[in-house]
Amino acid sequence: MTNSAKTLCPYCGVGCGLEVLPPAQPGKPTNRDSQGTPIWQVRGDRSHPSSQGKVCVKGATVSESLDKNRLKYPMMRDSLDESFRRVSWDEALEAIVHRIQTVLQTQGPDGLSMYGSGQFQTEDYYIAQKLFKGFLGTNNFDANSRLCMSSAVAGYTQSFGSDGPPCCYEDLELTDCAFLIGTNTAECHPIVFNRLRQHHKQNRKVKMVVVDPRRTKTAEVADLHLAIKPGTDIDLFNGIAHLLMRWGTIDTYFIDECTQNFPAYAEVISHYPPELVARNCEIRLDDLETAAKYWAKSERVLSLWSMGMNQSSEGTAKVRTLINLHLMTRNIGKPGAGPFSLTGQPNAMGGREAGGLANILPGYRVITNPQHCAEMEQFWGRPPGSIRPQRGLTGVEMMRALETGDIGFLWIAATNPAVSMPDVKRTQEALRRSPFTVYQDAYYPTETSEYAHILLPAAQWSEKTGVMTNSERVVTLCPEFRDPPGEARPDWAVLAEVGRRLGFVEAFRFNSSAEVFAEFVQCTEGRPCDYSGLSHDRLRQQGPLQWPYPYQWPSPEGEEEKEQNRTNKRLYTDLRFNTPDGRARFAAYHSKGLAEPPDTDYPFILTTGRLYGHWHTQTRTGHIPKIRKMHPTPFIEIHPRDAARFKIEENSLVEVRSRRGVARFPAMITEAIAPGTVFVPMHWGALWADDAEANALTHPIACPSSLQPELKACAVQLEKVTIPTGSLHGEPSELDLKRNQALTRK
Repeated sequence: MTNSAKTLCPYCGVGCGLEVLPPAQPGKPTNRDSQGTPIWQVRGDRSHPSSQGKVCVKGATVSESLDKNRLKYPMMRDSLDESFRRVSWDEALEAIVHRIQTVLQTQGPDGLSMYGSGQFQTEDYYIAQKLFKGFLGTNNFDANSRLCMSSAVAGYTQSFGSDGPPCCYEDLELTDCAFLIGTNTAECHPIVFNRLRQHHKQNRKVKMVVVDPRRTKTAEVADLHLAIKPGTDIDLFNGIAHLLMRWGTIDTYFIDECTQNFPAYAEVISHYPPELVARNCEIRLDDLETAAKYWAKSERVLSLWSMGMNQSSEGTAKVRTLINLHLMTRNIGKPGAGPFSLTGQPNAMGGREAGGLANILPGYRVITNPQHCAEMEQFWGRPPGSIRPQRGLTGVEMMRALETGDIGFLWIAATNPAVSMPDVKRTQEALRRSPFTVYQDAYYPTETSEYAHILLPAAQWSEKTGVMTNSERVVTLCPEFRDPPGEARPDWAVLAEVGRRLGFVEAFRFNSSAEVFAEFVQCTEGRPCDYSGLSHDRLRQQGPLQWPYPYQWPSPEGEEEKEQNRTNKRLYTDLRFNTPDGRARFAAYHSKGLAEPPDTDYPFILTTGRLYGHWHTQTRTGHIPKIRKMHPTPFIEIHPRDAARFKIEENSLVEVRSRRGVARFPAMITEAIAPGTVFVPMHWGALWADDAEANALTHPIACPSSLQPELKACAVQLEKVTIPTGSLHGEPSELDLKRNQALTRK
């Protein structure tokens, strides 16, 4: 390839457009890494509507990982004690098909399961749903989006009648008041934050409120930082609502005409006077009142949140209670206003649209709705009753089913649960008990590959063509612009081939991802996430487009279409919602607090999160020298008062214990963390550091509605240890040796 390619960054849900150039341009020397491998040049795509040419360090360096530690050929072994042997695709696929058939005969469909990823393209997600839910008869497909955004899905669905963020990035530059909670946007969604920060700097009347127990890069520039006690989000929201009600700064006409259940909500918030709320949240009373005044005096309030809200045993309740504030002040359906969840992964939105969780079906259909099941049965040509109207197992539940022997086949793709799952030591033991695990990924080794029986090499970003949807519902075509290494194949193609080998030849007779996408968009017609007017060709010709994009819209050349697409940037502009009566629903929730609060034995609250340069479990970013230099080791943030109590000094080693496990981290003493709370990043697994797995500490207690685990908070105890820091984490050469030893197990 000699021309540049326009694509999408494969990291976070901001969905930044990238322009990628071949390693060698005419008249210019080849750009190579330290091993002499040619590197594709990456820069921001100025024509992309979401990022407008901006790019962060992860996007700018993504091509440096493309040829490092790649899985190139199928591998197999009969038991986890053996080394992998290289096999042909035929041998690997026949083994998978035989195992699926055996489990169907001996355990039934629910003995099968698959755990996917927001790294999937939409075509990958769709084929997985068609195979497992439509033709194998099991709803046991879940994805790591369960750990990321499922509380937002449940909150939107219960409040508005369907999933779908109602806002767009243009609102970042139109709002009067940005209310950020549970999101370190500056580091985790940096390009979104740059747009918001620029607007904030240029307009003195624009206010920014940041709610976070840490004084993050995001909080540092806020007009008001509320360092609330972890687990008191609902107290805060109900307290703000109490003041808005007291001051009469609510839209009673909108509440009466466009919502339901306000009286129950009003009764609940009457129990949250400001004095009580300030005490529960451990914030100043005047700061609480200031936050409420900002909301009351602003015509356009935009709230932003991410994992800090969603990863909670009250995740759905938190999301809905925040939405309540928008409903009572009519801050929705207009420019610069609305509740806006920031998606964690590049195509977690596309996964939601394609039905990529255990409780949903393609087109924003719900698995427990018999009519929705019947619609997909008819679309896929399946007999009535083929799709059972009951949810499948979540990712955590799959691990428990491995413990009990209820799952006989587990297929993991594009994710690393041996690091990312809560209570990860128990997860690792469950994976070790799996009778048959297929692991499909682009990289090797990862921590999860240690527990696999079959390894399948996947083509990743740059090596396959497909679409992804970002947090503002913008759909971007990501073209293949380089050949996959070795025998790597696109995820959808592997799944479709298994479907054909199982006997479903016609249903999975796809020759390209464009054909897969063309089928998928048909099942979205008339649904809230209507894609029916989109195709690979249209996206290739016109660039990124936002849904809803129905088939009935005019031709690509028409100015009318451009105007119609522009006016669909926001949902609910007509103040009609996707509920049976068109009204939004208030939710009446009292605060319950953390699932595992601190006590005398475990007196600290541990919270976890991401860093600016790294991505999830370092499968990609760990191989990029600039990022490794930026974030060389894990750490634990401790307030000076707590550090003094345990005689912990800067960089001294701290042992952290929870009821589930233990980990060790060098101390970073900082006033940026609230006393009684500590923070560790979640990126380091066993291949990158010793005994520094954040999720060895976390618990799996989940929100009853979204089934999303409370990864953001657990109770821990601290102890200073005398082992030198170097002996814990090892020199880089020792870590490289560990990874090389894993590689030799092929």
